[in-house]
This record gives sequence, C-alpha cells and structure tokens, in this order.
Amino acid sequence: MELEKVFRNNEKWIAEKLQKDPDYFINLSKGQNPDILYIGCSDSRVTAEDLMGVSPGEVFVHRNIANMVISIDLNVMSVLNYAVNYLHVNHVVVCGHYFCGGVKAAMQAEDLGVLNPWLRNIRDVYRLHKNELNAIEDETAKYNRLVELNVQEQCVNLVKTAEVQKAYNERGLQIHGWVFDIHSGKLIDLKLDIDRIMKNIMEIYNLGHD
Repeated sequence: MELEKVFRNNEKWIAEKLQKDPDYFINLSKGQNPDILYIGCSDSRVTAEDLMGVSPGEVFVHRNIANMVISIDLNVMSVLNYAVNYLHVNHVVVCGHYFCGGVKAAMQAEDLGVLNPWLRNIRDVYRLHKNELNAIEDETAKYNRLVELNVQEQCVNLVKTAEVQKAYNERGLQIHGWVFDIHSGKLIDLKLDIDRIMKNIMEIYNLGHD
C-alpha cells in the first residue's frame, strides 16, 4: 500500500464528513464521552469501531496481541484506570476473535524470543483448562475454544483489579466477554456470569471494595 494513498484517503474522508455535517470536526474536538472500554486484539483484520458499527467518541479502545489483560502491563492498566475512573465507562468488553495468531502461536512448542513472556499468559490459560482442551480432537475446534477461554480468563483478570471491583460495587460497572467470528462477521457474546466470577474470587482477590 502506497503511503501517499493514505493521505489521499484522509482528504476524501474529511470531505465526506464535512458534506454530511459541516460541524463534524468542531463537535469531535469538544471531547469524548464513551460508554464502553473495548479491549481487543491488534490483528489488522479486526477493527473495533467497524465491527460494532459505532462512531468516533463512542468507544474507548485498547488493542494488543491476543486481547490480554496482564496486571504488570502498564499500558492496559493505565487504559483501564483512565476509562473506569475518569471517563466513567459503564461497560468493559474483552473481545477476542477466532483464528487469532497470538493464540495459535501460544499453542506451538516453539521459542518465539521476545514474544515468549507475553504468550506465556495464554499458555497459562491452556494449563488452567487443559483437560477440556485436550479432550477436543479437532485442532481448529481446540484452537477456537482456547480463544473463548482466553477471553474468559482476561475478564477474570479485569475482576481482580481495584478499579473494576470499586466501580462494580459502587455503580454497577458491567464486564463482557465477546468473540468476533471472522468467517461470518458476527459478534458472539459468551454470556459470562460475572457475578459468579466476582463472588468466587473475592476470598483471594478482594481489594477492600466489597
């Protein structure tokens, strides 16, 4: 792709927006008021705003390899803190996708250098659910089930944080686990029981916001 084309596309995009609404950029510059924090994968095929059909300003987005929520990753933790405590989002979504390259890489017995510590977190998800996963004979089905379980465990990691516990108890913040099916374009709600997850982990992870 020629980089010059990007700037031509930008000029075309500006013209289209101004034709529909002459005040589009004036209003855009006034600030943001998103209701959702979306934590998704960096995969170039999965664009958050497009798959949800939302406009700029409606969703606060963080993306990384395999949509991970890792407690020592200052990037995702800073995004979470800002979204929950300052933007006051009402929903936090972890959205994975089938045929995720990061999840697939974690399933391989291979030294991937600097990616090793990151992918180890996905391998830990496999370890937690190895009995279920090892019982799945079809490799594609196993791979896609790990995608779902990884989303589930990242939602659990959200629930372990002080920001989420406080907002959950004080104003009913909701956590959601979704998967995007690249083959069909559909968003799938895993319908995780966050109330049960919260109750089950509080004996160990309660940070004083019960």
